[in-house]
Amino acid sequence: MPSLSDVVRNHTTLDQADLDRLQLLVSDWQMLADLSFADLVLWLPDTEGLGFWAGAQMRPTTGPTAYLDDIVGSFIPRDRRPLLDQAYDGGRICREGDPEWRDDVPVRVETIPVRRGSRVIAVIARNTNLLGVRTPSRLEIAYLQSATDLARMITDGIFPYGGERLLSTTPRVGDGCIRVDRHGMVTFASPNALSAYRRMGLVTDLVGSRLKDVTGELIHSGQKVDDVLASVLTGRAAQEIEIENPEATLFLRAIPLRADGEHVGALILLRDVTELRSRERELVTKEATIREIHHRVKNNLQTVAALLRMQGRRITVPEAQAALAEAVRRVGSIAIVHETLSESFDEHVDFDDVADRVAAMVADVSTVSTEIRITRTGSFGVLDSEIATPLAMVLTELMQNSVEHAFSSRSVEDATGTIELAADRSVGRLRVVVTDDGKGLPANFDSETSGNLGLSIVRTLVIGELDGVLEFHPRHDGPGTTVVLDVPVKE
Repeated sequence: MPSLSDVVRNHTTLDQADLDRLQLLVSDWQMLADLSFADLVLWLPDTEGLGFWAGAQMRPTTGPTAYLDDIVGSFIPRDRRPLLDQAYDGGRICREGDPEWRDDVPVRVETIPVRRGSRVIAVIARNTNLLGVRTPSRLEIAYLQSATDLARMITDGIFPYGGERLLSTTPRVGDGCIRVDRHGMVTFASPNALSAYRRMGLVTDLVGSRLKDVTGELIHSGQKVDDVLASVLTGRAAQEIEIENPEATLFLRAIPLRADGEHVGALILLRDVTELRSRERELVTKEATIREIHHRVKNNLQTVAALLRMQGRRITVPEAQAALAEAVRRVGSIAIVHETLSESFDEHVDFDDVADRVAAMVADVSTVSTEIRITRTGSFGVLDSEIATPLAMVLTELMQNSVEHAFSSRSVEDATGTIELAADRSVGRLRVVVTDDGKGLPANFDSETSGNLGLSIVRTLVIGELDGVLEFHPRHDGPGTTVVLDVPVKE
């Protein structure tokens, strides 16, 4: 199904400013459909004036639809629907006497010209399924009156208001609807709107009261309402605002209504967001708690590493010192992951930073005479913490293994050893290649039977925890070793 932009670009002479106006309209016309209990179709004038193209369509949530099928992209020639021609040519709202019949359903049609400046740029067809019409209640009368006012404002080029920025929490008609007159007095309040105010502590009826005064009493205990809130509650400003007291939180949107250039009242939609805000506060608290836990774990790991270093300085046996130094590096790689998580708002890690810090740690604590240079190409992307921790340990062990075994036999102290770390992230997989330019693998090398503790840790983590594949190869373009690991990752 084509988009509104596609229809405008391919079938009309409307310019970008016209398109922007129409997109603003259709972003907010669910409200008009719900207030009208009717389907809305936006008809756009053909380039050659031969008819109209359907550019957008909206069904009501408050009543039965008049269109079972999507009609966006369809064409109606002139004279097929006289009401479209009349609304577009005359720039006025047009209604028909007898209903149309569609699939044995009577449909009442009304056409509303959409004006931008002095030009009519489109026509909205409002289609009401008459099978759903019954004796109107007070709610339905209030909705229909508000829909009529909005239709007139569209015809006058006033609505929608261009300065509004609708949020995801923007209330709909069914969430709660209040109508106020030009003085800010409530003339109608839907049951949901009344229930929301009851939750805030209202014990009287809303109808007949001044909304600004009632709301001020509920949220400020009688203190004066500030100017921004007052302009919303009196319907003078097209704006969204949130109000709260210890009992409830409401999100309000005011739509000023105008007729003949004068303010005649406002439609105020509201939504009870108490539970939503409560969950958001709980999430913030949980996130802060999780970050604090990671911070404390990192501090504890650093303390353990410091104790191991102290112990290492007291031991004179070289093998024991080397073992404690390896333990310090392993603890340090885990601490780096927890430090990163303590700075994050979720359980995901930008692993490029972790890999670079692990590489720097391995190079800094190297005990070989060769200067070690570690470079990284490619990106690991963002990884879950459950993958980041074992992967950090794997990289630490692989790079440390290169430092200890690939360059240990070099006799020239100013020689440089290079370790290249390459990451290739694809859909659902992460391929990491660690390459050094050292002396290469020993003859008949087998990682499973090598007896090296670091490689045993690597195999256990890659195969057991990461469910990945681990391979060792001689470097193809010179002396050295290439280690390839491929692990599944979540997108």
